[in-house]
Amino acid sequence: MLFNSLEFLIFFPIVTLLYFAIPHKYRWFHLLVASCIFYSFFIPYYILILFFTIIIDYFAGIWIEQSQGKQRKWALIMSLVANIGVLAVFKYYNFFIDNFNTILFKINPENILPYWDIILPIGLSFHTFQAMSYTIEVYRGNQKAERHFGIYALYVMFYPQLVAGPIERPQNVIHQFYEKHNFDYERVVSGLRLMLWGMFKKVVIADRLSKFVNLVYNNPTEYQGLPLIVATIFFTFQIYCDFSGYSDIALGSARVMGFDLMKNFDRPYLSKSVGEFWRRWHISLSTWFRDYLYIPLGGNRVSRPRQYFNRFFVFMVSGLWHGANWHYVIWGALHGFYLIIGQITESFQKKITGVKTSLSHASVPQKLIHGFITFILVSFAWIFFRANTNADSLYIARHIFSSSSHSLDFVIYLIGKNDLYLIIISFIIMESVQWLQRGKNLSAWIDARPRWQRWGAYYLILFMILCYGVYNNSQFIYFQF
Repeated sequence: MLFNSLEFLIFFPIVTLLYFAIPHKYRWFHLLVASCIFYSFFIPYYILILFFTIIIDYFAGIWIEQSQGKQRKWALIMSLVANIGVLAVFKYYNFFIDNFNTILFKINPENILPYWDIILPIGLSFHTFQAMSYTIEVYRGNQKAERHFGIYALYVMFYPQLVAGPIERPQNVIHQFYEKHNFDYERVVSGLRLMLWGMFKKVVIADRLSKFVNLVYNNPTEYQGLPLIVATIFFTFQIYCDFSGYSDIALGSARVMGFDLMKNFDRPYLSKSVGEFWRRWHISLSTWFRDYLYIPLGGNRVSRPRQYFNRFFVFMVSGLWHGANWHYVIWGALHGFYLIIGQITESFQKKITGVKTSLSHASVPQKLIHGFITFILVSFAWIFFRANTNADSLYIARHIFSSSSHSLDFVIYLIGKNDLYLIIISFIIMESVQWLQRGKNLSAWIDARPRWQRWGAYYLILFMILCYGVYNNSQFIYFQF
């Protein structure tokens, strides 16, 4: 079920009202059933994959807690193999087969392995990583094994963040399913406000930007220069508004019922380095890779060359996590390369820009320079993320700065003046809100405003959504992962 669909508009209030209406002891079951219904709107029988991993990890957690020595490790390995195995079969089988066949074809054209014609289950990477967090945390002693099977199943399947995160940790969420959440007007308003803001970013900004992005990126060889630059910048903001919009709706819908999910975005395009960007972008995934891959590899506790390898390897894996294609791996590798080069040239950068200590003490012009460079690097890397094929990504990377006969008027014609005006107005609204967020709790700031200001802002956003939203039943970008 899509957040930006009529079905969800009906589903959400019914589920929420019933949640507060029924006794607390039955609420976990109500949410579990609702989550099954929510996921079944995509491909119903794929819910069996979820049940398979849930059963494996539920018993693995108990086995880990009750065992000693090597048995604990084997229980963890069994759980990880089951989860990674499901991910490998459904997401990466054809990718690996395609690469094997490329090699086999050169040896013997007749000796080709068969492909598997199957649709990737929605959000498989997200709930797989969340399930893996559980058994790892039980193994580390940070979480007790959950004996209530229904509560554990709800931890994996909780509908607000089931399909595209945030990827939660068990110690942050499981205890909340035991707590009684009474109806709280201020909390409900705060949650609905966050959902409204997320919907604005999705249907008013992201889906409008996607029209020009799709036009150019689906036929990149017809363009060079300015159209490629504009389409890439548009995608840079499209993916942010799309994914952070989803996260806002997820956090808001959970907050209405009394649940607190982790923050997944923190104005990432205001970052002054690529490292800072990754502390602000998709925070739940970045911290997942940090805690469960980077630190176990040695993190920063090893020699400089090994640190470089660790960072590069983690970002290669991150790229592969996002998609079973080499252009995703290149995207991840680029970010790993950025971080390594940034670390190697840190002192040189400070000399060039005049920064004597950390960027937090830099002047405004110095911060602007670093912010602009970071934005360009991140935007360039998005080419490999958005491109449909490896060939397309390489073509765009080679021709994006080429001189072309495409004028600015031509680009405006392709975008459409009405769409361009709406994009500019929407950007002004979004950036104004993000500017107000600096160093303060925006929700508390809004609550302190006079009622006419608050409700005036709500009605403006709702008016933009209803009158200028793009309703083409488009999925959120990260659903494919």
